[in-house]
Amino acid sequence: MPEQLWFTEILNRLLAGPVVQLLHLLRIPIKPGHEAAPIPNSLAMEILVFGFLLVLFLMVRSRLSVDNPGSLQHVFESIEGFVNGQSREIIGHHSEGYTPFLATLVFFILFCNLIGVIPGFESPTAVPVVPLGCALCAFMYYQTQGFKHAGIGYLKHFAGPMPALAPLMIPIELISHLARVLSLTIRLFANMFAGDMVTLVFFSLVPLGVPIIFLGLHIGVSLLQTYIFVLLTTVYLQGAVAEEH
Repeated sequence: MPEQLWFTEILNRLLAGPVVQLLHLLRIPIKPGHEAAPIPNSLAMEILVFGFLLVLFLMVRSRLSVDNPGSLQHVFESIEGFVNGQSREIIGHHSEGYTPFLATLVFFILFCNLIGVIPGFESPTAVPVVPLGCALCAFMYYQTQGFKHAGIGYLKHFAGPMPALAPLMIPIELISHLARVLSLTIRLFANMFAGDMVTLVFFSLVPLGVPIIFLGLHIGVSLLQTYIFVLLTTVYLQGAVAEEH
C-alpha cells in the first residue's frame, strides 16, 4: 500500500468504516490490505481542494462590493473576465452561459496542480484517474450542451456535411470524440506527473537553492496545463454549439 499523506491518514481514521460499507454496497472491490485505508491520497487531495475552494468562494461572496471591491474580489473577477473573454472569442455571443462551468474547471484543476508545491501534499492530477474524471466531465458537458442547443439535430455533427458519406463519417467522428477524453487525460496527467517527479528528484539531491527553480517551473507548468485543458474544452464546446449562418 502506498504511503499515506497526513491528511489522507486523518480521513481514513475518521471515514474508513463508512467508505468500506459504501464500496461493498456498490459492489466495488477493495484491494487486499486497503480495508483500513480505502481513501487514496488523490481523493484526499481532491477533498482538500474542494473544501479550500468552498471556503474561498464563501469568503469572496461575503465580501462582494461594487463601491469598494477587495483584492480577492479583483482576482476572481480577473479570472472570470479572462475565461469569459476567451469563450466569447471562440464560441461567440452566446457564450456567457458556459462561463460558470469553464471557470469551475479553471479553479479546480489549477488548485489540484498547485497543491503539490506545498510540502506534505501532492498533486492529485498526477494520478491518471483525476485527469480522467475532469476529461469525462468536460466530455459529458459539451455533449449535453450540444443536444440542449440543437436538440436531436446535434446528431448531424457526427454524420458530416454530405449524407452519402455518413456511414463512413459516423464511426470516425465517434472515435474522434472519444479520443478527446484520452487526449485531455494524458496531457494533464503526463505533465503533472513529470513535474512532480522532477521536483522530487532535485529536492532529494539538492535540498537547498536549486529546487526553487524547479518549483517555479512546476508552477508555470500548472498554470499552462490548466489553460490548455480549459482552452481545448472551450474549443470542443464551440464545435458542439456552433450556429450555422
